Formats: sequence, structure tokens, C-alpha cells
Amino acid sequence: MSRPESKFRCGPITASLFADGRVINGEMVKLYSITFDKAYKDGPEWKHTHSFVTEDLLKIAILADTVYRHLRLRSTDDGDESDA
Repeated sequence: MSRPESKFRCGPITASLFADGRVINGEMVKLYSITFDKAYKDGPEWKHTHSFVTEDLLKIAILADTVYRHLRLRSTDDGDESDA
């Protein structure tokens, strides 16, 4: 798997943002995918899982909102206000 473009962390939960370019209707478009991962320690070794318990859901929701804002909120300093 390729390296994430960005990572966001809330406690042991990480949201990783991956970008991929695709041609759609003859135009190159950047598409994003997001994965959620939970780190935990098993003895001296760190492991990762994609399974979550009820108490993790709020952290996942916060991370999902953070990633959404990162992707959707744009600075108007670049002169492009078409996303407004």
C-alpha cells in the first residue's frame, strides 16, 4: 500500500488519508480514501487492528469530521472561490 498523504490521530485511533489520481471524462481527478486504524500493545509489541469497541466510535467520528474539514475547507488565499 502507498504511503498516506496525511494522518490524523485521536488517542490510539489514526485516520490515514490516501490520494489517488484517476482520469474521469478525460480529466485527471484526485480521489481520496480514508482508513481507520487502532494501535494497541500486546506485551512489548505494538499491533494494529481495524476492529473497534463502542468507546472508540466518538474518536472515529471526530477524526472523520477532521478529515472531511481538511478536504472540504479551502483557503480563499489562492484566489479560487469555486468551492465556496
